[in-house]
Amino acid sequence: MLQLGRVNRRLLTGLADRVPGLVGTDGPVLLDLDDTVREVHGRQKEGAGYGYTKAWGLNALFATISTADTAPVIAEFSLRRGNTRSGKSADWFTARALSTIREISPGRQVLVRGDSAFCTSKHVHTVLRGGAWFSFTIQQWPTVTAAIGQIPEDAWTPIVYPRAVRDEETGELISEAEVAEIRYTAFTSKRKAAQVECRLVVRRVKRLNHTSGSGVWRYHAFITNSTLSTVDADVQHRQHAIIEQTIAELKGGPLTHLPSGRFHANAAWVGYACITFNIARAAAVAAGTATARLATVQRTLINVPARVASTARQLVMHLPARWPWQGGWTRLWNTTTSPPAPGTP
Repeated sequence: MLQLGRVNRRLLTGLADRVPGLVGTDGPVLLDLDDTVREVHGRQKEGAGYGYTKAWGLNALFATISTADTAPVIAEFSLRRGNTRSGKSADWFTARALSTIREISPGRQVLVRGDSAFCTSKHVHTVLRGGAWFSFTIQQWPTVTAAIGQIPEDAWTPIVYPRAVRDEETGELISEAEVAEIRYTAFTSKRKAAQVECRLVVRRVKRLNHTSGSGVWRYHAFITNSTLSTVDADVQHRQHAIIEQTIAELKGGPLTHLPSGRFHANAAWVGYACITFNIARAAAVAAGTATARLATVQRTLINVPARVASTARQLVMHLPARWPWQGGWTRLWNTTTSPPAPGTP
């Protein structure tokens, strides 16, 4: 698994040089962390167990890199036992992902995002040592509840979502909310050196009581050290869900199942799936369809309805006439077959 991780990092570096738009050039680099339980069947699967989803399976951890105008690529991956805690060993996992970003896009600001499973003192300090910003959902600890209660009523700023989003706890669609922030010291139960001074950004949404017609506020808090405004920090944090689309794409494709009974074979399968995903993402960017998903790339660019013929000891590929994806395929062909772009002096 570690060797495949190294192959993937070298691959991303090469792809970023060959396809400059893969990671973008403007704005901060967004590093998202999340895990998933891939359900398996049979008691012969090594490492399988009951995880937080109460399903028998194996746990896979992913880290994706994206920007505001580019789709994610997978920087790191790891297959773990099914009963592994989501945030276990997230510190060294994030440290490797940050080193990958430094190789691909040196000198750029990085924002690390994750849910409450990754909000630990050890993990946050790893992000700080890497010179990055963090944005982690925090549980409703008593100190968090007390800090929220100290926010003055006139400090709340109304925000209207351009598209309705789903409430994380109730599943209801919400279209507007209010945000505010307050200075906060996280991890006060630990020694002084392990505590973190940061911003506590809170989004509150009024949930209507259908019986009385009145409403009660539901609070969602996260901690961050970014210099973004309160509203922008909330927007950036909510967009962390983009990694769930990547995981869903993998689970709908190569990770539909884990084929082997051996744990290390399944770990290699996850690694090859992520490498394939990154190559497909680079192909989509090179073809001018940067947001195309893996299944779309396979249908439009890989499964080419062409005829191969041999003429004068040369292979000739006859592409179909009036093919709707001819322009994208041609751009991809020119990118892959042309000499590498000259390096900057």
